[in-house]
Amino acid sequence: MPNTQAVILLCLLAVMIAGWGYLFYQHWQMTSLPMLAMWMLPTDIASWQLIDFGLVYLMWAVMMAAMMLPSAIPMFLVFSKICKQRNPSLPHLNALFILAYLVVWLVFSIGLTWLQWQLHGLHFLSPMMENQNERLAAAIFIGAGIYQFTPWKHGFLQACRSPLGFLLTEWREGMRGAFYMGLKHGSICVGCCWAQMLIMFAVGVMNLLGMVLITLLVALEKIVPGPSRMIGSAGGVLLIGWGIWLI
Repeated sequence: MPNTQAVILLCLLAVMIAGWGYLFYQHWQMTSLPMLAMWMLPTDIASWQLIDFGLVYLMWAVMMAAMMLPSAIPMFLVFSKICKQRNPSLPHLNALFILAYLVVWLVFSIGLTWLQWQLHGLHFLSPMMENQNERLAAAIFIGAGIYQFTPWKHGFLQACRSPLGFLLTEWREGMRGAFYMGLKHGSICVGCCWAQMLIMFAVGVMNLLGMVLITLLVALEKIVPGPSRMIGSAGGVLLIGWGIWLI
């Protein structure tokens, strides 16, 4: 393995371990500490403080990075290989590409934070961030499953599953080009996986098993060989079936 790719993998592994470690720590706090010792969100959304928004955003930002980076590794490695061939003296372009990819998910996390705030206001989520409405949970699962069958999902998934094809089509030279390509790929990934991320509201925002299963589903969709439409449809059947079971 080229040295640059080894460094990229080690850095990504460190980030993923740190991210999952933070999520495990948050889950431990919420399940092990006494009620008076743990941080909980106010039941009245008008009482939310800036620190509440900040902590919720941090949780989502870390969660998105931890869940999405594993499935993006093939794209990062292919970018590194092409970048080394075209710009051997500019290895920092890899960092720009990955940073731009993460920026998209960090922006998406703002939307998730706002949505969680609204769901608390509607009392769909408890102060412990658990779902309190089975019909809402079922609707999220069924909605995410239906999205799997749409042409938008198929197009985004196909782009995610073809790193070389994406880079050959979207390649731009230089630092701006690397950042642009990272933003473009991150946007495609959001388009592919946004509905699956909403499932966390259905299973409980800090549900570790839910995080792991969604991460595996996203990774399987993007990495397992086979027609992208068939793989996406299989995930759709699974999600719709889960939603129907909850009704």
